[in-house]
Amino acid sequence: QVQLVESGGGLVQAGDSLRLSCAASGRTFYNPRMGWFRQAPGKEREFVAVISSYGTSTYYADSVKGRFTISRDNAKNTVYLQMNSLKPGDTAVYYCAAESGSSWPPKTAVSYDYWGQGTQVTVSS
Repeated sequence: QVQLVESGGGLVQAGDSLRLSCAASGRTFYNPRMGWFRQAPGKEREFVAVISSYGTSTYYADSVKGRFTISRDNAKNTVYLQMNSLKPGDTAVYYCAAESGSSWPPKTAVSYDYWGQGTQVTVSS
């Protein structure tokens, strides 16, 4: 089992930045691929970004490419999502998730084994 806890969400204005963190505990020694997803009210959960086990590869949704950066610190069992130039359309609950498959990039929610509880990000115009 892997437990994931997100933090860092909040209310910001358009153009501001936020950094989300996802702390992992439990069976983390296998360094799973880690992804971020988000879900806005009335919408399906959508893929945001993913990072490989040792951080050598990343992949982003087109909607956040160039604005968001995913990173990880395996010594701290923590994954980050740096979000810059935030837009009202980025408003959502953001979830981190752990995945141990082999295909790349893992962009579908069903590929992920463990999920955090989510953190709210609200961007005002």
